[in-house]
Formats: sequence, structure tokens, C-alpha cells
Amino acid sequence: MGKLEQLEPKILWKFFEEILEIPRPSKKEEKIRNYLIDFAKKHQLDYKSDAAGNILIKKPASRESKKKQTVILQSHMDMVCEKNSDKIHDFNNDPIVPQISGKWVKAEGTTLGADDGIGIAAQLAVLSSNDIEHGPVECLFTVDEETGLTGANAIEKDFFEGKILLNLDSEDEGELFIGCAGGIDTLATFEYKKKAVPAGHQTYEVSVSGLSGGHSGDEIHKGLGNSNKILNRFLWNATRNFKIRLAHFDGGNLRNAIPREARAIITINPKHSIDLKTYFNKFSDEVKKELVYTEPNLIIELNKADHPEYVVNKKFQHHLLNSLYACPHGVIEWSQTLKGLVETSTNLASVKFKENNTVFITTSQRSSVNSAIIDISDRVRSVFEMAGAQVINSDGYPGWNPNPDSEISKITADSYQSLFGKKPLTRAIHAGLECGLFLQKYPYLDMISFGPTIKGAHSPDERLEIASTKKFWELLLEVLKRIP
Repeated sequence: MGKLEQLEPKILWKFFEEILEIPRPSKKEEKIRNYLIDFAKKHQLDYKSDAAGNILIKKPASRESKKKQTVILQSHMDMVCEKNSDKIHDFNNDPIVPQISGKWVKAEGTTLGADDGIGIAAQLAVLSSNDIEHGPVECLFTVDEETGLTGANAIEKDFFEGKILLNLDSEDEGELFIGCAGGIDTLATFEYKKKAVPAGHQTYEVSVSGLSGGHSGDEIHKGLGNSNKILNRFLWNATRNFKIRLAHFDGGNLRNAIPREARAIITINPKHSIDLKTYFNKFSDEVKKELVYTEPNLIIELNKADHPEYVVNKKFQHHLLNSLYACPHGVIEWSQTLKGLVETSTNLASVKFKENNTVFITTSQRSSVNSAIIDISDRVRSVFEMAGAQVINSDGYPGWNPNPDSEISKITADSYQSLFGKKPLTRAIHAGLECGLFLQKYPYLDMISFGPTIKGAHSPDERLEIASTKKFWELLLEVLKRIP
């Protein structure tokens, strides 16, 4: 044990801190997989793995619960790997360093990986304990949830036997989730030509940083700033007013994270430099006022920079900046049936200049209505196709329709009421969960999702609430005890 050794329950925090030591980027889960297999062998538990890399570890029922139904506990192995630009960290090799900050556990300049490391820790705590009342347990650990749900999508029809599944991948203690949005990615590729930097031009770097970022499903409704949209807004206006030339644009990283940082390299005729700086100061003040309540730490900077090797051709610059401006971002529709639920949204996630004279743009769309996913994806596609980009879509993933007659939902709600003296909120979530994919191959599954409170997921501000983690653990044990 290390920094978290004084927290309760000790067994849960022990495993969580062990997991933080293990690098586990999406699609690179071999180290956490080996850890899980070694764990199963050490505790003499049956386990198996499939072709995708998913792992299932089984534990027999405790002595008094042998007649109970089998329960599947499920979480994903991978984590979102985001860091502040000034933080030196290799997610492929370096451990996550936790710290206690008031009522929270967070990391030092990186994502914490509580999404879904705390779910893994809960499974391991159940598997290793000798004093927990439970029926037969199957612990399912999936790969690559964060970049495409490919592990869940590849699950074979006979991989597990249980008919009740507890998904341990939610981020709001006191809320039980019985449905989620489906989604799809829309990906655009532009080609450009390199041009010589105009003679005598000065070079500047424009950067946007200090934004909150966060989960593009769970936090899309909060009015958070999008670094790509803010930066492009400045570039679009500066092109028209001061004839700047664009050399580079880099913003955002992950499809399922609201982008926090972006930067561009531009050149300009020196006779317009003073006017550019004056406009920049005005622009910066205006945007900060617009976002004063949601993004109090926003930083927008304009600094002199080294001369680039080239600028992009004017026609491409025109098409790129126009399409990024026109591309929708944020909430598109609110649910008509569940008050306060985002029905449809889209995220302008990343803009990346590549070495082969191309620019790759990633956007992601979500909705609890399947036809609306296609509609918003087509809207985004039309913007980039009009600008001359090549556009493709990912395979997408299905939503999870709420089951009002769910037995496990009633058991979990009753357990929460009994433990904490108040009713939990039962609702659907706009984020994507693996549950929809499980239902495709196991349509009889009765499922629910719950977890501790995690704020700032998918950003370096990710933090796990200590008190809610204890309540999450107590609820899990009570639900296992009450399984029929």
C-alpha cells in the first residue's frame, strides 16, 4: 500500500492502487491482462480468455448462497490517456501517481483511470475475499472500451453463463442506470498542398488551453469550451481580416473527450501584425466572458514562433476553416420522454495535421434514438463533404433501451434505500456503455449500471470521490447478498 492506504474500505483501495501501477492504454492492455491472469492463478480461480483479449474469472458461491443465481460483474481494462501539455508522462510505461486532494483522489497532471479502474478493483476485491456473501460470480473484464467498444463487440455467445449483469462503469453515486445512448464516429480526411511561406511574413503560435475537457457523453450538456472550436473561430476571422496563412493546426486527442487544448501556427504580413494583436486581445476577452462560469481557467495566447517550413494552399485553408466553423458541436436534441436527458449530441473531437499532406478530423455522435444517430452523422458528413473531404463512418454501437420490469433494477434500488435511507435516481445515461452490445448476443440479460462519483473523466482533472467509493462498495455487497 502507498498513498491510499488510510482509505476505507482497505481491500478496495488496495486493488485500485495496484491497478494504477499498471499501464493500460486502449488497445495495449497486455500488462493488465497478465496481471488479471496471474491474479486468477494465485487465487486458484477458473479463468478464460477469448480471441479479442477479454477475460472471465469465475468464483463459486459462498457457503450460504449456493442456490443463488449467477451474477456477472463487468468492467473494462483500458483507460483514457490524457495529460496536461506540460506533464511528462509515458502512458505505455509509467504508473499513474495518485494523490488525495480533500475529499477526492486524483492524479498528478494525468487522467486517473478510475474509469474504469475502480470497477476492476471492486471485482478483484469480491474475488479475493472470504467473508462476502454471494452466489456464483463471473467477473468479465473487457478490452478497448474507450476507443470503440471492440472487446464487448467481440464477445462470443457462450463466453459467460449468468443472466444478471452488474456493469461497474458509471460515474454518479446515487444514480442507477438502466439505459444508454448508442453512437458512431464520423471521420473526415482532407488533402492539402504545401506552399512556400510568403516572403517577409512573421510567424505566430495561437494556443487555447486550461479548458476542463471531460467525457463527450456525460458532460456534453454542461456548456464546456471546445478548444478546436475556439481556436478555429479566431483563425476564421483572422483569415478574413488580416489574410493570415495557416501552417499547422493540432487540437484534441480522443473521440470521446471534449478537447481541452489546441494550437495553430500562422504567418502574417508584418503590416497587419499590430491589428492582429489588437483583434486577438479583443477576441480573447470576449470568449473568456462568454465562458466565465464554465471555463474560469481558460487561457488563449498569441506568441511569436519559429518560421514553419511551409504554409498550406489558400483553397484548402478556406475549406478547412469553413468546415470546422460549420461543424456542429454539443447538444442537438433533448429527450422528449426522460426529462433532463440529452437525446442527441455531437463532439468535434480532434483536428490533426499528418505528415503525408493530410488533415484528419475526428467527430463522434451519440443518441438514444437510432435514426437520430444517422441523422446527426449525416449532417456532420455533409459539412465536410461540401468542403471536399473524404468522409467515412465507424461501425458504431447500439444503445441500451431501458427495461421498466427489470428485477435487478428493483433489487438495486431497494438495496440503496435500505442502506442509505433514500431512493436512488434511476435513469438512462447519454454516454455509451457496453451493455447495448451485450444485449445483442445475450438478449435475456437483466442489467444495471452503477458506480462511485467520478468528475472530469477523460481529462487530467479526473477525480474519484472517496466517500462515494465506500458507498459504491457497500451497495455492491448488498446487491450480491439480495440476489434471488
